[in-house]
Amino acid sequence: MYISFSNKPDPDEEAAAAETTTDGKKPRRGIRTVSSTVISLGIVSMLTDISSESVSAILPLYITSVLGLSAVAFGFIDGLYQGVSALVRIAGGYASDRVHQPKWIAFIGYGLAAVARIGLLVGTGFAMITAVVTADRIGKGLRTAPRDALITATSRPDNLGTSFGVHRTLDNIGAAIGPLLAFFILLLIPDGYHVIFVASLASAMIGLAILGIVVPNVRTDKPAAPVGPDPAPAEAETDAALPAPRKKFDWAVVTTGPMRRVLAAAGILGLLTIGDGFVYLFLQARSDFAAQWFPLMYVGTNVAFLAFAIPLGRLADRVGRARVFVVGHVGLLAAYVVATLAIDNFVATVLCLVFLGAFYASTDGVLAALAAQLTTPETHGTGIAAAQTVVALTRFLSATGFGFLWNGFGPQTAMIIVAVLLVVAIPLVAVLLKPFLVRRAGATT
Repeated sequence: MYISFSNKPDPDEEAAAAETTTDGKKPRRGIRTVSSTVISLGIVSMLTDISSESVSAILPLYITSVLGLSAVAFGFIDGLYQGVSALVRIAGGYASDRVHQPKWIAFIGYGLAAVARIGLLVGTGFAMITAVVTADRIGKGLRTAPRDALITATSRPDNLGTSFGVHRTLDNIGAAIGPLLAFFILLLIPDGYHVIFVASLASAMIGLAILGIVVPNVRTDKPAAPVGPDPAPAEAETDAALPAPRKKFDWAVVTTGPMRRVLAAAGILGLLTIGDGFVYLFLQARSDFAAQWFPLMYVGTNVAFLAFAIPLGRLADRVGRARVFVVGHVGLLAAYVVATLAIDNFVATVLCLVFLGAFYASTDGVLAALAAQLTTPETHGTGIAAAQTVVALTRFLSATGFGFLWNGFGPQTAMIIVAVLLVVAIPLVAVLLKPFLVRRAGATT
């Protein structure tokens, strides 16, 4: 089943029309459809993000103000938040590819993250926060690649960027609601951190239930259903009688060739992507607004993400995923630069949030789509996981290192250093990905 984001009455006819036309001309590319599985997974991600982001939105202030820890301690925890999932991402993707049951591998990951929320209710302090963040991120690492492999398996190849864009849109609706929920709770109950933790657990459990009950168990070792009119009954019975040959898993697809360039590019740029929490702490320090408003920064970034996710996903399908991925880091650079400029605090804050949202919209799902494009159906999960692992590991190093820069040189100088390095890295990565930036007839790069 496909759900159309247009006013046409018959999505199936539109999907078929997207492949062929009666006059032999090039098919129209304006009509985009995504599978109902993508929508279901988006709802699960939305509820899970309400859970995780309601907590992460208060962590920077909770750690530095309530617990009284240093920027180095926050950098360590933020690094864990960014990078600990790297320990199991490839394992999750590989397991998905080997057992061809991405739904249930993802279910284990979502379940672990939900159970981790209980830890917030039974203890506080640096050790408990560290344990909860670690368990939550391990769960994320297990679930992300299988979930994205499931999206890939239920999407048309020419529409993959859009499918990821739609999923990330729903995902970031939750990422916007979570901080907003935390904001209202703290507005009504200034010390209501435990209320936030209870709401977080409830949302995670609902999302887990929807995944288990609603999302279909699509096996990735079966050939995808053709887009277009259903085959004749006799033909369908003949096809069903023939077992699909199982191809051998090939690690070389993930570790060599085109994927090696993508992994290197993701790693270089990941080293210069500091956590959002540092940017928000920097903005708060320069404007000194009340602590209860802090979660709204996460809302602003995710609202910007919502606005850009689908358009940039479509743009990536049309002009090339590598192009959008590289140019998207200009948005990250713009956020760093604006944060350090001597302009009005309100204007600087809004611009930073918009640029951060555009950056995530042009890199998160786009990188997954690019990795899926460069791997075989048998290695989609592992390929996506490999790219996400590199990003997670390098962002862990980036967050930890930036904490030391913040302590040693101050926030202003630390931000300038990272911005200058990013200015150098973007053109370097463009050269590295040059084979993917050159358009080829009939190819999406």
